[in-house]
Amino acid sequence: MGYQAYGLGFMIFIFIVAWFLFNTLKILKQYERGVIFTLGRVPDEGGVKGPGLIILLPGIQKMVRVGLRTVTMDVPAQDVITKDNVSVKVNAVVYFRVIDARKAIIEVEDFYYATSLISQTMLRSILGKNQLDDLLSNREAINAELQKQIDEQTEPWGIKVTAVEVKNVDLPAEMQRAIAIQAQAERERRAKIIHAEGELQAATKLGEAAAIISKDPTALQLRYLQTLTEIGTEKNTTIVFPLPIDLMAAFKKIADKA
Repeated sequence: MGYQAYGLGFMIFIFIVAWFLFNTLKILKQYERGVIFTLGRVPDEGGVKGPGLIILLPGIQKMVRVGLRTVTMDVPAQDVITKDNVSVKVNAVVYFRVIDARKAIIEVEDFYYATSLISQTMLRSILGKNQLDDLLSNREAINAELQKQIDEQTEPWGIKVTAVEVKNVDLPAEMQRAIAIQAQAERERRAKIIHAEGELQAATKLGEAAAIISKDPTALQLRYLQTLTEIGTEKNTTIVFPLPIDLMAAFKKIADKA
């Protein structure tokens, strides 16, 4: 009976020691901090500890772990009505991290959930102030505005929003068709402008060449012979009777007088 009581007492002693060590010694990793509550209160000095070995007073102190690494959070797709009354679905991704562990635990109940909700609200608010064309083409400016606005809201919680990226913008089917038609019309317009500019440049160069050749009879004669050579090399049945340039010039003078 004495041995049984001794064994039971030893087991109770081991259990108490294990419980004491479990509640007294805590190890925090390099990216973790511990917010220490002493009798339910976090002191201004020494309220945040880590990384490394932390010693707590059992029954008096309690520790809450907080990670300091950057968190990648997906913002669910939100229904947004743009400034020009187009309904779209937009989702985004937010990058943030805890910079003040004390505020992240004391100032807000769940900083991750709170950051997610404020991101959804700001996504609808900011995008609703922009037109569809800006949403599709001016993505960088919108991302910067979202990051600034969300960061201002989460700053009192000790949260720093480092980046916000709009991922997908889902358009209604009829709007996709309208944008495709608009893009096709824009491509055709650019093609016509390029073609017209090419014709203008060609006409300008031909006019300059004609002005130079008209001032030099020898150049005109050489160009005339070159044209005959080009015609002669082609396989055709065209018969060409070459005439002297001087004779053609005489005919031109007679025509001018008439």
